[in-house]
Amino acid sequence: MKTDFDIIVIGGGINGSGIAREASGRGYSVALLEMNDLSSATSSWSTKLIHGGLRYMEQYNFRLVRESLVERENLMEIAPNIIRPLRFVMPHSAGLRPSWLIRLGLLIYDNIAPRRFLRSSRIVKLNKNTLGLPLQEEFKKGYEYSDCMVEDARLVVLNAMDANKYGAKIMTNTKVIKIIKNDFSWKIIAENKDQRSTKKIELTSKVLVNASGPWTNDLLSKINKTKDNDNNARLIKGSHIIVPRLYDHNKAYIFQNSDGRVIFTIPFEKEFSLIGTTDIPFKGNPLEAKISLEEINYLCESVSRYFKNRVFPEDVVWNYSGVRSLLDDGRKKAKDITRDYSIKSDYLNQKMCISIFGGKITTYRKLSEEVMKIIGKYLNKHSSNWTSKRSLPGGEFSPLDFQNLLKRYIQKYSFLDEQVVARLFHSYGKNIEKIIKNKNNTRDLGSHFGSGLYECEVSWLIENEWVKKAEDVLWRRTKLGLFLKKDQVKTLEKHINSKVLA
Repeated sequence: MKTDFDIIVIGGGINGSGIAREASGRGYSVALLEMNDLSSATSSWSTKLIHGGLRYMEQYNFRLVRESLVERENLMEIAPNIIRPLRFVMPHSAGLRPSWLIRLGLLIYDNIAPRRFLRSSRIVKLNKNTLGLPLQEEFKKGYEYSDCMVEDARLVVLNAMDANKYGAKIMTNTKVIKIIKNDFSWKIIAENKDQRSTKKIELTSKVLVNASGPWTNDLLSKINKTKDNDNNARLIKGSHIIVPRLYDHNKAYIFQNSDGRVIFTIPFEKEFSLIGTTDIPFKGNPLEAKISLEEINYLCESVSRYFKNRVFPEDVVWNYSGVRSLLDDGRKKAKDITRDYSIKSDYLNQKMCISIFGGKITTYRKLSEEVMKIIGKYLNKHSSNWTSKRSLPGGEFSPLDFQNLLKRYIQKYSFLDEQVVARLFHSYGKNIEKIIKNKNNTRDLGSHFGSGLYECEVSWLIENEWVKKAEDVLWRRTKLGLFLKKDQVKTLEKHINSKVLA
C-alpha cells in the first residue's frame, strides 16, 4: 500500500471529500482519512438544502449569498439526481419581518447571481391558493421562491468516489492517533479498524489538511501542542424532527419565528415531513449529540403557529442532531454566527498545515478550490479549477432531462415498482444501470431485504461506496432505516458482515 502522499486530508465529511476530489483531479497524490464512515457526522445531519441563505442578507453578507447561489447552479449541473429544485413558501407574519423587506430580499435573491434552472420568486395569495390550505386562516399572503434539496450524505460519497477514480486513497474507519513533524514531511500514525482487527498504519505527506469539522480544535492540538486552539471554532448543535407528512403537495414552507430564526418544513422520503433546525451551543463528544425535549417542543410549537393541525412531540417518528463547527466570529448568539468559511494555513518547520473552519454544504466546492490555490502556491504547482463542470458519478445528464430520464428508467425496469426505480435513480443517477445491469426480473436482483432494497444494490454499496455496516446503508447511503423492520435490519446486518469479512 502506498504510504507517501502530497496531501493527506483528515475528515470524511463534505469539505474533506470535496478537497480530496479537487486535489486528486489536479494530479496530486491524496489520502483521505475518516475515523468512522463517510459523512457519519455533521454532513449527514443537515437540513438537506443547497441554498443561498436568505437570512444571511440581514447580516449584510451579500458575498456569501452570491457565492452560494452561483454554487447552487453549479451543483445542480454536476449532481442533478441528488440536487433537485424545491419551491419554498413563506407565509407573511404580521409583526415580524415587514412585507417590503421580504420583497426586497427576494428581488436581490433572484438577481444577485445568474439562474439557469430555477424559477424566480412570486407573491402568493394563500387564501386563494391550495398552498394556503394547510395553514391557519390568518395567513392570507405569502411569497414563493426557489432553492434546492440535496441528499447530503450521498453528495459526500459521490465526491469520495470521484476522488478515488482519480487515484485518491479513501480510508474509512481510520483514526489519527498521532501527528509527527519530520524534517521534510508530516508523519501520520493512525489506527485502521475492520470487523476482525485493528492495525496501526504510518503515512507521510507534504501537506496536511484538517477538515475534521467539530473535531478541528482537537486535531489542531495534536498538530501543535504549544498553541492555544480553543478559540478557533464554536460548536453549535442543530436538531431536526421527522413527522408523518403534514400536507399533500411537494413544496416546502419557511416560517419566521419570533426569536429571529427561520424554521423549515420540507417534504421528506415521500411519506414524511422534515422540520428544522435549532441552534444551540454544544460541548462534549459530537458523536453523542442528541436532541433535547426542549428542542422538540421548540420545533413543534414553531410550526404549530402556522399550520391548522398542530404538531405534537408524540408525532415525531425520528429525529437527528448534528454538531456544526462554525468560525468563532465573536458573536454571542448562535443564530448570528457566520456560516461563511475560513481557511487558515500554518507553517511548522516549513511544513504546511491547513485547517478549515465553518462553511456550509452549498459552498464546499468553492472552498476546495480556495484550498488548492494555497497548496498550489506552496508546492509551486499550477493547476486549473475543474470540478464546476465535471459531473459527479451518475450525474452525467442535464437537470432539464431529469424527468425524461426517470420515465425511461421506469419503462426499462418495469418489473420493479416505480417508487423503487425513482429512489434508485435519485440516489445513483445513471449508475442505476451498473446496479441493475441487464436483469429483467426481481429474482435476478438477489435477496430482498425489504422496501425495495435488493442484494445487487447492497453489493454495489460494499464494492464501490465503502459500506461496512447496515447503518451505513440505512441512514447514510439511503434513508431506508425509516422503513425496514427490526428483523429485516438483522438480516441485512448478517448479509453485510458475511460479505465484508469474506
